[in-house]
Amino acid sequence: MNFDILRSVEVLSATPAALRVLLGDLSEEWVSRTTIAESTAGNAQPAVENAPWQPFDIVGHLLHGELTDWIPRARIILASDGDRTFVPFDRFAQFETSEGKSLAQLLGEFERLRAENIEVLRSWNLTIEQLDLEGIHPELGRVTLKQLLATWVVHDLNHIAQIATALARRYDAEVGPWKEYLSILKS
Repeated sequence: MNFDILRSVEVLSATPAALRVLLGDLSEEWVSRTTIAESTAGNAQPAVENAPWQPFDIVGHLLHGELTDWIPRARIILASDGDRTFVPFDRFAQFETSEGKSLAQLLGEFERLRAENIEVLRSWNLTIEQLDLEGIHPELGRVTLKQLLATWVVHDLNHIAQIATALARRYDAEVGPWKEYLSILKS
């Protein structure tokens, strides 16, 4: 499938509702956050970064991306002058920025910001020429606006799969011999 802005908006628009339906009514045991104490065991921040993220962590990460990644980077690419180098994205900021919030709060903030960002994206009425404009990623180098927007879609889908995997792993030992047939528990 070739990149299409309208098809991309379909997925980007569906993500908040999908997360709300999947996670909104689950108990804390299903969605609990990876705390620094649980994941570091006396070590510094890198252990948090290497710990498996739980649904709370992932929603916080998606929310942080709405604030600092997709639309801000698209604006950098679309800027008519100046440096088009992206500000580095902190992929682990949610461990601090989500502190003291509930999952319901994170889901609500994510829904609101995603709706605003989709409205901004739609308002641009992007042309093929604009989609080919480039920005500079601090690690990956030159990237196009089309690649950024396609990555936004796949990033959502990647984290939805990550959430499903985290939930499935809660019953890893409980499924008994059926584990052999459950590929989600083998990843």
